[in-house]
Amino acid sequence: MKWSEISIHTTAEATEAVSSLFYEMGANGVVIEDPEVLYREWDTPFGEIYQLSPDDFPDEGVFVKAYLPVDSSELIDVVEELKEQLAQLTDYGLDIGKATIAVNDVHEDEWAHAWKKYYKPVHVSDRMTIKPVWEEYEPRHPEEIIIEMDPGMAFGTGTHPTTILCLRALEKYLAKGDRVYDVGTGTAILSIAAVKLGAKDVLAMDLDEVAVRSAQANTELNGVHEQITVRQNNLLDGIEEQVEVIVANILAEVILRFTDDVFRLLKPGGTFIASGIIEAREADVKAALIASGLEVVETIFIDDWVAIVAKKR
Repeated sequence: MKWSEISIHTTAEATEAVSSLFYEMGANGVVIEDPEVLYREWDTPFGEIYQLSPDDFPDEGVFVKAYLPVDSSELIDVVEELKEQLAQLTDYGLDIGKATIAVNDVHEDEWAHAWKKYYKPVHVSDRMTIKPVWEEYEPRHPEEIIIEMDPGMAFGTGTHPTTILCLRALEKYLAKGDRVYDVGTGTAILSIAAVKLGAKDVLAMDLDEVAVRSAQANTELNGVHEQITVRQNNLLDGIEEQVEVIVANILAEVILRFTDDVFRLLKPGGTFIASGIIEAREADVKAALIASGLEVVETIFIDDWVAIVAKKR
């Protein structure tokens, strides 16, 4: 399938408005290339995506890009509609800058692999680093835990704040010999980390068949497939045996649905690590955990994302 990449060169001020135009035209997401990130001062050396290239950003202003499955006959109409809507934004006093529109054809197979150039080794902590399988990496010290990932089409490259929050919490709370349930495993990155941190075994579960296949491949890639069982499963449905640790990096709305199961399946003193939670839903998740009988012991933040650690006393 061919896709059209439509790029609008605008201002930082107009980024949100231009993004909304794309969403109204049916885009499922947008790419924002703002040179500000090249010079941003980070408050931590961990979790950064390294080696951003200035060549991918404008000298001034911002590129907002969207990908639409439109052919050449429709493309002229799409561009004309965008021009009209951009002109209307100026009527509201918004500085849209140059507002130039560029169009490129993108083949689906080319698009599916283009993101790889941005995925570099990520230092989660002093002790743990995630590297894509296609990147060379020299360990910083002999004790460093290295997790190799090939995410394919499943969620979990290790660069997202929620994944980093879970990994750091696992590093802090998981004890050698613990047994773990990984709910919504995605690429199995948390399961792999758990085993490399000393877990006895892990049951990794996901409802998505693509994720299950990706998880199985990544456990083999890291040589931990004998300690990790990957299963297609809906949350904790049908699970009966208690474990020391349950980890879930999924949406707050989903976490709210199975907090009673978490309490049921944790051993006394066991730990639940939950992330994928935006700050606005923090109170809702904490209330559900407490209502299920768990005690919230720590809340960790990166930007607007939250991880909550709870214990079964």
